[in-house]
Amino acid sequence: MIRFHNEHNHTIHQQNTMNKPRLLDQVRNLIRLKHYSIRTEQAYVRWIKAYIFFHHERHPFQMSA
Repeated sequence: MIRFHNEHNHTIHQQNTMNKPRLLDQVRNLIRLKHYSIRTEQAYVRWIKAYIFFHHERHPFQMSA
């Protein structure tokens, strides 16, 4: 596990990414498994990226109340 601080000085724990594909790779794999259009895949990935950046790249556990 790797620890580092983001621009807001929050500690972020990053696990070894060799074990599990990253989120957007998982999304792409699932969309391709379901035989969705490439345009649908691109749109979903774009929406997910926009959501992540809107929330300042915070982990969902950090966003809970």
